[in-house]
Amino acid sequence: MAERSTAAVDVADNSGDEPLTAKADQADQSTADGVAKNPERDTEHDEAQGSGGTEDPGAKASPPELHSGHKLARRYRLEDCVTRLDGFSSWRAVDEKLRRAVGVHVLPADHTRARSVLAAARSSALLGDPRFVQVLDAVEENDLVYVVHEWLPDATELTTLLSAGPLEPHDAYQMVSQVSAAMAAAHREGLAHLRLNPNAVLRTSTGQWRIRGLAVNAALRGISSDTPQRTDTEAIGALLYASLTQRWPYESDAYGLSGLPKDVGLIPPDQVRAGVHRGLSELAMRALANDGATASRHESPCTTPEELVKAIGAMPRIRPPEPAFTAPPDYQRTTYQQGTYGRPAPHPGATQPVSSPPPPLQSRTGKALKWAVSALLIAALGLGSWQLADALMERGTQSDDPNKSQTTDGNDKSAGENKPAAKPLTIEGAQEYVASGEAQAPEDVDLTYDGDSSTFWRTKRYNDGPELAPYKPGVGIVYDLGSSQQISAASIGLRYPGDHTTVHLYATDSLTPSTGVDGMQEIGTATTSGTSLTVKASKSVKTQYVLLWVTAVPNAPTDGYSSAGYKQAVTDVKFTG
Repeated sequence: MAERSTAAVDVADNSGDEPLTAKADQADQSTADGVAKNPERDTEHDEAQGSGGTEDPGAKASPPELHSGHKLARRYRLEDCVTRLDGFSSWRAVDEKLRRAVGVHVLPADHTRARSVLAAARSSALLGDPRFVQVLDAVEENDLVYVVHEWLPDATELTTLLSAGPLEPHDAYQMVSQVSAAMAAAHREGLAHLRLNPNAVLRTSTGQWRIRGLAVNAALRGISSDTPQRTDTEAIGALLYASLTQRWPYESDAYGLSGLPKDVGLIPPDQVRAGVHRGLSELAMRALANDGATASRHESPCTTPEELVKAIGAMPRIRPPEPAFTAPPDYQRTTYQQGTYGRPAPHPGATQPVSSPPPPLQSRTGKALKWAVSALLIAALGLGSWQLADALMERGTQSDDPNKSQTTDGNDKSAGENKPAAKPLTIEGAQEYVASGEAQAPEDVDLTYDGDSSTFWRTKRYNDGPELAPYKPGVGIVYDLGSSQQISAASIGLRYPGDHTTVHLYATDSLTPSTGVDGMQEIGTATTSGTSLTVKASKSVKTQYVLLWVTAVPNAPTDGYSSAGYKQAVTDVKFTG
């Protein structure tokens, strides 16, 4: 059965909050969702962070008496305390039932925010967006409320990335694009973050950006906002500003970054650091509340993540930098290669005699070798002459036979005639095709033809396989080629190798086909166990709309998106006609 994707909740960082426990507890703040954290605690206020939210200063319950080795629900064994703050604590734990690392937030059931934390966790878990760290459980039990979520050992916080310097333009573009699209999807479901900062944004080892703490992080701290969309949009602008300049766009220092100089106001990123991408600089200013700075550039401000997504879409796509190849060092001969190994080093200034090499093949062994080579050459010449004579005699016999004749088909093509070259076809649009059940990742279909092999559209995880049936007849995407085209083949890039992946191509009538797969005309099918696949047309088919239909997927390991199981992801699709 398919595993339901769930949304995110982060290990609580204590940036901008004053801990209520002893300083010894602060030493435990070493990791967050398996991501290394800065041991120095930030002290900026929410206003300086640009969160725009207000924190509830209500009564604070005493934190539960927990320790390493304590078990929750006889399943989750607490290992390391990551944060202990304001009546709640966050832990790295082990799910002994599934044998995997997880993160856990724990607070007393009588805590003033316990009800809101449970509600936030359960609401965010229903979002089903893999761009957020997934909520795995939200329970009230034995006077405790705890929220269990994914642990991402291969991810790195934006805070850590920025400690080494600003991001490259392509990395900053990918970050703001993916974070904006994810938050736009969350707001469409009525969910806000309100604590979106560099500690809450992670980059996985595959280059994908993930967000943690959706709704839950703000609920743990009692943060609310009258304008949640504006608050999250400004936070995204601050993330982009910091990524471009390695500076926090407010006067206070925060997250290991220096703030802007006082009394100068909010200046554009391209005036803070040389070489900043102009389009990204303007985008950051449009997202930030900057008292007319955007108006001075004749650009309307972005007040919601959805508007920010549209503004990013209107920008020219920023391509990744070309890989730089370093020239190999000059070859250096060693003393052993020069033939001086074991000899005493010459005295400086002394002239060394140059010994002439012995004549080649003058020894007894050399003479024997020459005779052997000569014999082999004579034998080869004799064998070749015999085969040539035999072939000539056979040809003469065939020409003398009056009963045999040779005919030539004038319609046959000669071997030297060039075949027409395959023509690449342009994909004008695409849409996920859902035959039954839930969609897989409809918002990511355009990543399969964006020219970037690091982005992809992925299926959900299935417990049984490799055949998706009977749980699903298949999953796939319909591509629009703009006009009716002759299809000869399709090349498909895949993310996961192993077992086997089976792909079919069908000709259909629109992006939303009027018939099921059984009513479509099949173009071709292919199977592979690798990460690339070519489907060749078995018959001549001309169509504008092509369905890429996946009916079998390999067993892939755990990654930053889902646990181990039967799943696949499509990175690149190209059609030729």
